[in-house]
Amino acid sequence: MNFDEFLSLFQGIATLVKSDTTILIARIGLMLLGLLLIYLGKKGILEPLLMIPMGLGMAAINAGIMFMPGGKQGNLFVDPLVTDYNQLIDTLQINFLQPIYTLTFSNGLIACFVFMGIGVLLDVGYVLQRPYMSMFLAFCGELGTFATIPIALAMGLNLNDSASIAMVGGADGPMVLFTSLSLSKEIFVPITVVAYLYLGLTYGGYPYLIRLLVPKRLRGIKMERKQVKVKPISSGIKLAFASVLCTILCLLFPVAAPLFFSLFIGVAIRESGLTHIIAFIGGPLLYGSTFFLGLTLGVLCEANLILNPKVLLLLVLGIISLLLSGIGGIMGGYIMYFIKRGNFNPVIGIAAVSCVPTTAKVAQKEVSKVNPEAFILPEAIAVNICGVITTAIIAGIYITMVPLFHG
Repeated sequence: MNFDEFLSLFQGIATLVKSDTTILIARIGLMLLGLLLIYLGKKGILEPLLMIPMGLGMAAINAGIMFMPGGKQGNLFVDPLVTDYNQLIDTLQINFLQPIYTLTFSNGLIACFVFMGIGVLLDVGYVLQRPYMSMFLAFCGELGTFATIPIALAMGLNLNDSASIAMVGGADGPMVLFTSLSLSKEIFVPITVVAYLYLGLTYGGYPYLIRLLVPKRLRGIKMERKQVKVKPISSGIKLAFASVLCTILCLLFPVAAPLFFSLFIGVAIRESGLTHIIAFIGGPLLYGSTFFLGLTLGVLCEANLILNPKVLLLLVLGIISLLLSGIGGIMGGYIMYFIKRGNFNPVIGIAAVSCVPTTAKVAQKEVSKVNPEAFILPEAIAVNICGVITTAIIAGIYITMVPLFHG
C-alpha cells in the first residue's frame, strides 16, 4: 500500500496533508484550542455547558474534513454559506447539524430561546428596589459598546461591522448573535464565536481588573443599609413592570422586538407563577438551547471559515470592548461611592457588564476575599439585570439606526 492509498483510507489526514500551510496550521491550532476549551470547561474556569460542546465541535469539525464530489473539501456537519434553495434542501438531508443551524441559529431563534430562559431566572424586584442606582451603573457598564465603534472604524471596519463587534462589550451572547445577524451577515459567524469565547474572560479576567482598579480598603467596604423595613415587591407589580417595559421597547425598536419579547415573556411567566412552564423554560429549553448553541458555534469554527482576514481584528476589538465595559462599570461604582459619601462598594460596578449572573458572582467573590462580612450581592444582581435590559436597548438602537447612517 503506497502513501496515497493509505491517505484515501483516512480522508481527515489526507485533506490535512493536501491543504496549504495556512489551512493546515489553522486546523491543527483549532483542534488544540477545542481540546483546551473542553479542559477549561471541565475545570470550571469557563462555562462548561457552553464550552465543552463548543470545544468538542471545534475539534471534530477541523478533524473531520473530507473530499466532497468535485474534489472540494468539506464536512458532513453544516454549511453556513449555502443559500440556493434547491441546494439547501439537499444539504438539510445530508449535514446532520444543518437543520439546527438553518432553522434555529441563522435566524436568531436559538438566541431568543436563551434570552427567554434568562428572563425566567431574573427577579426584577431587585431592580425595582434600586432603580436609579441600577440603571446608572448599567449604562456605565456599556462603555465598551459605545467606545469600540470609533476604534473599529479607525481600524478599517465599516459601521455595521463596528456596531456588531462593539456589542461584545455588553457581555451578552444572544444580543451579539442577534445584532450581527441583522447588521453583519457576512461575518456574523466569527463575530459570534469571538463573543462567546471572550465571555469566559468575564469570569477569568475580571477579577484581575477589579484588583487592579479597586484597592483592598475599598473592596472590603461593608455598606451600611438603613434599618427601614423594605416592603416586598409583589409579583403583580413585577408583571406590570415587565409588560409595560416590553411594550414600550417593542414600540420604540420593532426590529429588536423578538429579543425584548423573549426576555420579558420569561419574566412574565416567572411572575405569573406558571410553575410547569417555568420549569420547562428555565430547565430543558434554556440548557438545551445553550448546549446546541455551543455545539453549533463549535462546528462553525472550521478553518476556512475562521481564516477570514477580519477575524484577528475582531479578536482584538472584542477584548477591547469587554475591557472598556469593565472599566466603565467600575468607574460608575466610584461615582456612586462619592455620591454615597463612602457608603458604597465600587466593585458592584463590574456587575453592570451583563453576563448574568457571572459578573455579580465575581463581584461578591472578590469582595468576600477581602471582607467576608461585606454582602453586596443584592445590589450586584440588580445592576446585572439592568445590564441585560440596557444591552437589549442598545442592540435595538444599533439595529434601527446603524443601517440609516451606513446606507
